[in-house]
Amino acid sequence: MINRRDFIKKTSILGVSSFLLPSFSLGNGLDKKEKIRVGLIGVGLRGRATLSLLLNRNDVHVSSICDIDINSIDASNKMFSEYNKKKPKVFDKGEYAYQDLLKRKDLDAVIISTPWRWHVKMAIDAMREKKYVGMEVSGALNIKECWDLVNVHEETGTHLFILENVCYRRDIMAVLNMVRKDLFGELIHLECGYQHDLRFVKFNDGETVYAPGAEFGEKALSEAKWRTKHSVDRNGDLYPTHGFGPVAQILNINSGNQCDYLTSTASKSRGLREYILKNGGKNHPNANVKFKLGDVVTTVIKTKNKETITLQHDTNLPRPYSLGFKVQGTNGIWMDINDSIYIEGKTSGHSWESDKEYMKTYDHPLWKKYESLADGAGHGGMDWFLMNDFVESVKNNIEPPLDVYDCATMRVITPLSENSIKNNGAPQKFPDFTKGKWRTRKNKFPLNI
Repeated sequence: MINRRDFIKKTSILGVSSFLLPSFSLGNGLDKKEKIRVGLIGVGLRGRATLSLLLNRNDVHVSSICDIDINSIDASNKMFSEYNKKKPKVFDKGEYAYQDLLKRKDLDAVIISTPWRWHVKMAIDAMREKKYVGMEVSGALNIKECWDLVNVHEETGTHLFILENVCYRRDIMAVLNMVRKDLFGELIHLECGYQHDLRFVKFNDGETVYAPGAEFGEKALSEAKWRTKHSVDRNGDLYPTHGFGPVAQILNINSGNQCDYLTSTASKSRGLREYILKNGGKNHPNANVKFKLGDVVTTVIKTKNKETITLQHDTNLPRPYSLGFKVQGTNGIWMDINDSIYIEGKTSGHSWESDKEYMKTYDHPLWKKYESLADGAGHGGMDWFLMNDFVESVKNNIEPPLDVYDCATMRVITPLSENSIKNNGAPQKFPDFTKGKWRTRKNKFPLNI
């Protein structure tokens, strides 16, 4: 069994929903394909991690890659040689080269791993070209783009899979199994977040990725070229999906339950400037940059079924990595930060107990079945499960287990939290992206393969 602490250290047939519309079953004619043809849009660090998973499969042909960074293209081509795979068609002539990739007829699906501002436009263009879409995670830039994803999906019948890997984390799937077996009783309150010191991601000096520095923007490397600018211009939960995605599955959001409203508040901003002063000095040009993003953003969500969720975004201060999961119900509670559990009537005394035996007993059947295949895959193996569900969804051209409605609900937290903070913590209603169908939709996570 893979220990949760070990895989956290490494990071620092099919169920079809009742919401599947008849016109969606044909799509682009992919039903029950034995081998799928995939194109990658964005082959930076995250894109190449995905590429590695795909090149390791014999049911996937990566036919095309697209990136405007020649170093990323070169590194990707080297991977094809290492895996003894046929070199892909390369699209690298400007920011819109991906549109030429999408026009290829020998392409079934695309995976988008680009800077956040491109996600929705690329996904919409891909759906219009009838390409099954896998889209990396981020918060939305505005509410409208969430509706745009939903509307284009419904217009074209093309599916979108939001690639939230933490939903597949072994302990999270075990807890999901516990919830479905009613171990915690009726759920009352959950906690989650993205609590991860990213200062070394947001700044470097353009020499070594993730080395301490004070530069961001054009003079920097990798994500520091674009990600840090969001911290300058925006104040909200900029990256909600790693925490909220798993909680949404536990609470059956969009499948018998729905988010009702949220309130958000942000602390003062100090962490990023302190980091610049430490690594660049008080005379560095970036020392006077004003960062809007509060160091700790706290969001509270109320659901239609009256559960509460606390969600935190904390990426600008020194701290160990944690997603801060907590699941609390009428029979007991589990927390990941200290690997602890308490179940009334089962836990001895009135004290915390290690969750180790519970994790063994309630280990999700899919982890038991595919553990050997996931061994060595990214993020403690959960990336393998994510990509396997993506490949199987594309093969059968079915609604993915994390679909466009889940995507819109996860992503909309960002602009809603921004609006709440701007208005002194005023409640913000969640849009109903399912248009009422959440009442009868069935939870299809994960695929039963």
